[in-house]
Amino acid sequence: MNEKTLRVLEFDKIINKLVSLTASPLGKELAEELLPEADFSMVQKALKETSDGVTFIARRGSPPMGGIHDIRDSLRRVEIGSVLSPGELLKTAGVLRVVRNLKSYANDDRIKTDDDNVVNELIRCLESNKRIEDRIYMSILSEEEIADNASPTLANIRRQIRNAQESIKERLNDILRSSKYQKYMQESIVTLRGDRYVIPVKQEYRSEIPGLIHDSSASGATIFIEPMAVVEANNNIRELKIKEQAEIERILGELTEEVRGIVDALKSNVSLLGRLDFIFAKSKLSLDYNCVCPVLNDEHKILIKKGRHPLLDKKAVVPTDFWIGEDFNTLVVTGPNTGGKTVTLKTVGLFTLMTQAGLHIPANEGTRMSIFKKIYADIGDEQSIEQSLSTFSSHMKNIVGIMNDVDEDSLVLFDELGAGTDPTEGAALAMSILEYLRNRGSTTVATTHYSQLKVYAVTTEFVENACCEFNVETLKPTYKLLIGVPGKSNAFAISKRLGLFDDIIERAKEFLTKDDIKFEDMLMSIEKNLSESENEKMRAESYRLEAEKLKKEVEQQKKRLDENRDKVLQEAKAEARKILLEARRESEEIISEMRRLEQEIQNEQRQKEAEAMRLKLKRKIDSIEETLAMPLIPKSTLVKPPENLKPGDSVLIVNLNQKGTIITPPDKDGEAVVQAGIMKINVHISNLKLVDEQKSVLNKSGIGKIGTSKAKNISTEIDLRGYSLEEAIESVDKYLDDAAISGLGEVSIIHGKGTGILRNGIQKYLKSNSRVKSFRLGKYGEGESGVTIVELK
Repeated sequence: MNEKTLRVLEFDKIINKLVSLTASPLGKELAEELLPEADFSMVQKALKETSDGVTFIARRGSPPMGGIHDIRDSLRRVEIGSVLSPGELLKTAGVLRVVRNLKSYANDDRIKTDDDNVVNELIRCLESNKRIEDRIYMSILSEEEIADNASPTLANIRRQIRNAQESIKERLNDILRSSKYQKYMQESIVTLRGDRYVIPVKQEYRSEIPGLIHDSSASGATIFIEPMAVVEANNNIRELKIKEQAEIERILGELTEEVRGIVDALKSNVSLLGRLDFIFAKSKLSLDYNCVCPVLNDEHKILIKKGRHPLLDKKAVVPTDFWIGEDFNTLVVTGPNTGGKTVTLKTVGLFTLMTQAGLHIPANEGTRMSIFKKIYADIGDEQSIEQSLSTFSSHMKNIVGIMNDVDEDSLVLFDELGAGTDPTEGAALAMSILEYLRNRGSTTVATTHYSQLKVYAVTTEFVENACCEFNVETLKPTYKLLIGVPGKSNAFAISKRLGLFDDIIERAKEFLTKDDIKFEDMLMSIEKNLSESENEKMRAESYRLEAEKLKKEVEQQKKRLDENRDKVLQEAKAEARKILLEARRESEEIISEMRRLEQEIQNEQRQKEAEAMRLKLKRKIDSIEETLAMPLIPKSTLVKPPENLKPGDSVLIVNLNQKGTIITPPDKDGEAVVQAGIMKINVHISNLKLVDEQKSVLNKSGIGKIGTSKAKNISTEIDLRGYSLEEAIESVDKYLDDAAISGLGEVSIIHGKGTGILRNGIQKYLKSNSRVKSFRLGKYGEGESGVTIVELK
């Protein structure tokens, strides 16, 4: 990748931000070496890495990456037989602890992770060893101190040393407190000189206390003497110290052997931890800038939706919509200075570099980016005094270098193409350069002030105009890019706002030709009309999407109603058949009994019994007929007739389970004319119910099952990262409607951490939503401040 391009587009600042988000030297090293790739599959893999890291952090919270050390040099020393120092062993144990914490972080069964998640797979490959980790931490207290319980031998030696030291101190204190020697002492203290206990004696009494002289004060007035009475004891301590050091070296050697046994696993862990740290840094960058993963293509098509330059103030930056590569591959951007042309150019270039480096970009969902093998940018003033080059010469030198190497897989960005020389010649040269690049098949974006280039873009195939919008009422740029219309320079309007005299401006207008004036007025009209058309298009698109959603819901509802109707009919037929079979059985029993009675002696009592049997049979048959005559939808669904029905009221026709609208109010017989779909039918008011009172009837008729079906399809979370606040609130409003219908009690709204604008706006909206009972930020493992948990009523 061209180094000058990386510098001009400020890719190094993105790398610096990425480096600041790493947690270890291993991750920092990978971040510092990151460069854009030109291989499609490698870029796709790198982007997936970042997306998987974002998913991991959003669902589980920040990863426990503290304590990663670069122990590669230590491991090399282990392999050649060296013994590790306490500090090196502690760093090794630190790596093992991070491995163990990461595996615990990833193994939370309550949070589901996709099987093909790269981060999950890398963490699975880590190898922990708690036994060695605990052994090192138990044996070593710090880089300078080994614990007493590192071994029984060391504990015993140190106990002997402490006992010997106490004994020496007691004997020396006896000398200090003795009235015989007290006048010889400079101070009544026991001190150390060269690991040997001594007492401070006045210079003139040095011969009064037999012993070895180890030191004297700077003035020479004090002599530090080791009395002969404790020389042997100090020698004994010295011997114990040597034994202690030998035991420490033995312990360190033993711990090093333990490390040597897992050196291959540690080398793998170090490599994996560096990779994980790098991936999590990319993911944090994505979350901090509220980025999305662009859809990748290799057809040189770019579509940026609400792109925000990552190095500009998040609160002040104006989102940019940009596209190229579909109907045109050369874009000429015009407009006044400070209008946002250069920012647009840098945004397109930096987004391309970030994408090809495997980084997410700060834009909205649906953004598409392409892979370019070569990216060139000529932006800014490259004037060189040392080389005696003018601005024009410097730019032309860069352009010549680009022309020599450009091809159909190149993205070329020019700022103020042809500027710095005679306008006529500069414009002609700029058109020729664009023509050359177009013929080579390059994707080119160029900014300019020249009107000739506007005409060239209008009259040339595969070349399109664009401009940075300028508000003529406020005389300020809006920083909004309009593609498809050339920009008006607005030089007179800007000059007037800055205080230039009106008579000078009017005189300047006189120098313009009529054609120039007409052309500028035409540009103003086109720009205004395009802006209005874009707004209308956005509204129309919003209505279209809403209509499609409603249509889909109605079709799904109709399908479910049809399924429920068939089911009710089948159940009714089965019940009717059951009743008929039962009636037939009872009828046969009664007839059989009647025949038996007729065969017996005909007396009055038996005649009465026979008559009673006949009556019972008649009542049973009447009951069967009444049962079979009942409607499929029970009479209990007929409700109390509504009062004061008037045209336009929405009602439910109970026995048909069909919504309708009153056309004619009920007459004296209670018959009303109702519009149900495409039909007008007469319905008695006893079979009508106002829609807003029909909830219980709907549930009994099967329509309430729609909510159950919706609950099976709706997710318990909604991801709003990359949305504007307005888009996010609209999406949350619709989502809460569906969640309420589905009967969900608690849902998660993923908005990311970022600047907090999206989170604060959503939570402000939730306070006023009648469906919301309460809400809170996510806990550890739920996404923390990047997620809001909502409890529904």
